[in-house]
Amino acid sequence: RYQIHTGLQHSIIRPTQPNCLPLDNVTLPQKLKEVGYSTHMVGKWHLGFYRRECMPTQRGFDTFFGSLLGSGDYYTHFKCDSPGICGYDLYENDNAAWDHDTGIYSTQMYTQKVQQILASHNPRKPIFLYIAYQAVHSPLQAPGKYFEHYRSINNINRRRYAAMLACLDEAINNVTLALKEYGYYENSIIIYSSDNDKGGQPMAGGSNWPLRGSKGTYWEGGIRAVGFVHSPLLKNKGSVCKELVHITDWFPTLLTLAEGQIDEDIQLDGYDIWETISEGRRSPRVDILHNIDPIYTKAKNGSWAAGYGIWNTAIQSAIRVNNWKLLTGNPGYSDWVPPQAFSNAGPNRWHNERVSWSAGKTVWLFNITADPYERVDLSTRYPDVVKQLLRRLSQFNKTAVPVRYPPKDPRSNPKLNGGVWGPWFKEDEKKKKSDKSKGANKQKKNKKK
Repeated sequence: RYQIHTGLQHSIIRPTQPNCLPLDNVTLPQKLKEVGYSTHMVGKWHLGFYRRECMPTQRGFDTFFGSLLGSGDYYTHFKCDSPGICGYDLYENDNAAWDHDTGIYSTQMYTQKVQQILASHNPRKPIFLYIAYQAVHSPLQAPGKYFEHYRSINNINRRRYAAMLACLDEAINNVTLALKEYGYYENSIIIYSSDNDKGGQPMAGGSNWPLRGSKGTYWEGGIRAVGFVHSPLLKNKGSVCKELVHITDWFPTLLTLAEGQIDEDIQLDGYDIWETISEGRRSPRVDILHNIDPIYTKAKNGSWAAGYGIWNTAIQSAIRVNNWKLLTGNPGYSDWVPPQAFSNAGPNRWHNERVSWSAGKTVWLFNITADPYERVDLSTRYPDVVKQLLRRLSQFNKTAVPVRYPPKDPRSNPKLNGGVWGPWFKEDEKKKKSDKSKGANKQKKNKKK
């Protein structure tokens, strides 16, 4: 499902927020369990944990080993959300995994866990393994030996990033070797997919060049991600798929491959794209709603008039329909950052790539196939296309659920929870007592009657 259909269309779930993926959203592992799969998760959860019901083991995973938050130290597994609000964040199922606090780098530790799961499972029985490595998210940390190949990179952040990626590459290789060693490989599908809003962060070693923008923006540099599918079951091996594919497509694709049931009453935004990937057929997808965020900083000059009375262009949104991409509102940091422009002193040579804002602009239109770098805005040349895409945005927006972005809850502080980030939200005892007493009063009244 798109973010607008889960209420998570604004930002991320913060560690201190009483928020999680809504409990009525069925997950892929839940559906796979229905058709006999063992389901295991290793790595980063980041879908909320304020109540026990939000935890991975309650959302379809038989086992969970990893972190609940979005980022933390790769060796100590500690994370501070703000000064003094710090805690340990490594879990085995529903408990803090203190015994794993041995200083192993998380990429390697997660790979070891995957190897153990594969070694102890029967390869003739179906298994779903979701591995969400922390790399290459900040903080930029890697074991020393991986730096050796990258001494020539001046920028220390870029060098660290390269080392982290080298370690991640090795991890993927080790997982693949384990699949082969324990007898899974011939009947397995390996999907390597980035999460859904993650371009590189140029200030932290990443690069999206020659794409525009960076992580957290709706420019291609913020949303276009690479991925691959590797499997002996693919019909066309070694081919490149340039069709429209979105992260929401994995749910119906994998569920259909596993011969599971897609409930008719679930309104899915994803499509089964297996034939697109495996046989090179056209994608069933004609559009992608990148997002509509009604809370993000409104564009000062945005208006209904600028959106032809169809859409308020103050609102941050982006949509792709066939070759066209439309952005409205404040799309975020929009420079092109050449990788060679990095020195330790920070980016200093890309002034010729800086964008001089044309005052008051709140609508952009690009032909992404012809211009993936978003250099030629066509919004004034094709007003009819703009109107068409604005109408599509408006249609999507009618189906949006309200944003869930609650304020901080002081009870989330790990100090109140044995120094660990974990579920803190319990039904207020007073409320329960008052409910009981109300019930008792009602009974008394009934008796009198």
